[in-house]
Amino acid sequence: MRRLAVLFLLPLLLAGRPAAADLVYVLNSSDATITVLDAFTRQEIRRILALREVHHLVMSPDGRDLLVADSGGNEIFFLDPATAELRRRERISNPYHLDFSPDGRHLVIASLRRNQVDIYDARGPALLARLHMPEKPSHLAFSPDGRIVYVTLQGSGTVAAISLETRQALWETPVGREPAGILWHRGRLIVGVMGGETFAVLNPETREVEREIPIGRGAHTIFAAPDGRALWATSRVQSRLAEIDPDTLAVRRLIEMPGGPDCISFDPDGRLWVTLRWAGRIARVDPRTGEYEVIRVGRSPHGILVHPRRAELR
Repeated sequence: MRRLAVLFLLPLLLAGRPAAADLVYVLNSSDATITVLDAFTRQEIRRILALREVHHLVMSPDGRDLLVADSGGNEIFFLDPATAELRRRERISNPYHLDFSPDGRHLVIASLRRNQVDIYDARGPALLARLHMPEKPSHLAFSPDGRIVYVTLQGSGTVAAISLETRQALWETPVGREPAGILWHRGRLIVGVMGGETFAVLNPETREVEREIPIGRGAHTIFAAPDGRALWATSRVQSRLAEIDPDTLAVRRLIEMPGGPDCISFDPDGRLWVTLRWAGRIARVDPRTGEYEVIRVGRSPHGILVHPRRAELR
């Protein structure tokens, strides 16, 4: 009877399941693996072996490739984002954080351990320039026109601006101890001051910090919701997720989230998927209520990306 009941209920349980569930990619930096989850069931469907230490990932401008940076292994993995199949590998010097310029012309890579910022032709990738920077280039943000890349320098407590046209450093200015995540927002740069408790709001024209946004100890990274209604920031040490008003930059809400929230990705329904760096877990967050569920992954999960496969069926 139990088997018959299960067979009867199975179609009902699957009725709401998308024909192709979104995939969630999680980079387990201490395991040197990539966890691939079914976003509907929240179950792991694949574990991909990396080399030594994966931290960040980014989608190519054409959506064809998912680039996963193995900083310790000095390689970038190019995956098919819809299937998680490995397409190719490229030898790259210590790729820590990486991103494409908004115009799709350049791939920029910050090398935390080797104190360098590399500018590649996005079509190659072919190395166009290497800039040696003072102490721990960490995270990247771009001006909307793709002409300037801004880099946080953790070791020197500064943000540097680099021209992608001349491939030369333009300026460097202090923002606070151990700056990490950085976001361009309406003509300002919002920078996580990891050695403190705030996000600094930097005017790139005057190079002055105009205000600070209190979040909590270990203020780390910040991401804009796709619908434009909120900015979401993390504090790794105090273990908080913060919702910030994009107009006033006031903190609307603080969500206590044990485990060291770090990076964030958004699914097509607006939910947040957050890596919990110290807990070997990720959190799936409902932004309306602040409620979340926790899902086990590998050790020290860092970068995360939701690939919306449902969009491919339209």
